[in-house]
Amino acid sequence: MPTPLLNRRQFTRLLLATAGAALGIPSCTSSADYSTDDRDALARQMREEAAASGHGRFGALRFRGYRGLAELPYFDLDENGLLRLRVDGLPPVIDFHAHLGMNFLFAPDIDLLRRTPRTQYFLDCDRDTPGCDLDLDVYINTAFTEAMHGDMLREARNQLLLGSTAAATHTIPNLVAEMDAVGVAQVALLPIALGLPFGDNLTDRWLDAIAQSGAAARVIPFASVHPRDGQWRERLRGYARRGVRGLKVHPEMQRVAPDDPRMMDVYSECERLGLVVIFHGGRSGIEPEFMRPYAVMRRYAGAVAAFPRVQFVLGHAGARDVAEAIRIAEQHPQVWLEITGQGVTQLDGLIERVGANRLLFGSDWPFYHLAATLAKVFLVTEGRPDARTAILHDNAERVLATAHAMAQAS
Repeated sequence: MPTPLLNRRQFTRLLLATAGAALGIPSCTSSADYSTDDRDALARQMREEAAASGHGRFGALRFRGYRGLAELPYFDLDENGLLRLRVDGLPPVIDFHAHLGMNFLFAPDIDLLRRTPRTQYFLDCDRDTPGCDLDLDVYINTAFTEAMHGDMLREARNQLLLGSTAAATHTIPNLVAEMDAVGVAQVALLPIALGLPFGDNLTDRWLDAIAQSGAAARVIPFASVHPRDGQWRERLRGYARRGVRGLKVHPEMQRVAPDDPRMMDVYSECERLGLVVIFHGGRSGIEPEFMRPYAVMRRYAGAVAAFPRVQFVLGHAGARDVAEAIRIAEQHPQVWLEITGQGVTQLDGLIERVGANRLLFGSDWPFYHLAATLAKVFLVTEGRPDARTAILHDNAERVLATAHAMAQAS
């Protein structure tokens, strides 16, 4: 058999770069924006976190798949082997970071109102028996094996071309069923606008599906626009009229740094409309390296400093760049940290450094099961009911209310 010209990672990068080139988008911000020190810092964080796993005050927390979380006192398995919550007295949990199925360019539309037998997560820890090695004391994407990473890259490619079989299961009924199972009351749904020439209207399609689903009360809708879209301002105002509460910005996927001058106009409009801005924050360590210059944490600092009235959320609490995200949050009181992915020792440190009143629960569904981050919150808030309530409910209400109040006062 002949050797393929491109492996899956190379093909995904080429496809994204080709789409960007068609729009006149450079392949990176500039060589000065990503240094050897940046590369070394990421590698060091990943290496040190892995070495420290299991040696903190929570001990070793390794499970076989999401099903394995039933070994904790917070969950049971039902007759179908699915996780069910067994914690009483929780507030109405608000998940501030989730998505539906995505398709762009040539990929066919997804039926977002369809119930499927199971959800195929991008980290599909329960696909096989035993499940994947899920370590709650490290950043969650550490659980990806090479095979899983290859599967994820193939699904990402198919979201642009033929349609992703995984994304076809990322539907509203599947999400709501999982919310009901583990006690999540509401979820913020975050689309992403890639700035492509066609097939790039996730916000419109998701808002239509939410309206038809009968589950609108369970959803906090967000929007996404791209600053290279000449109609972004009109689109954003229209989305605000349709009830969106915030804007999703993914610097790596959108290939626009947070401090890009064009983004400053977007934040100004969000301030006027009373919209929260939630970033994909920091480098995850599994994205292609050509995307990383857009997400180094110093690129967020200028945006945050320029708009003290805008409520900014750093998704993943900065991911692998969590130390820098903490410093930004300490310096800017309008910055909140959404905690998807962080391990329990890191999450415990976030409570100590930043305070439980600045943290937001999020799951990044359907990359992961809702229970993966929920279990970590339960562990680190044992004996701290006020911290648990703040992270799981109160802070989400505060950030939304504060953004609205700021707009009303201006």
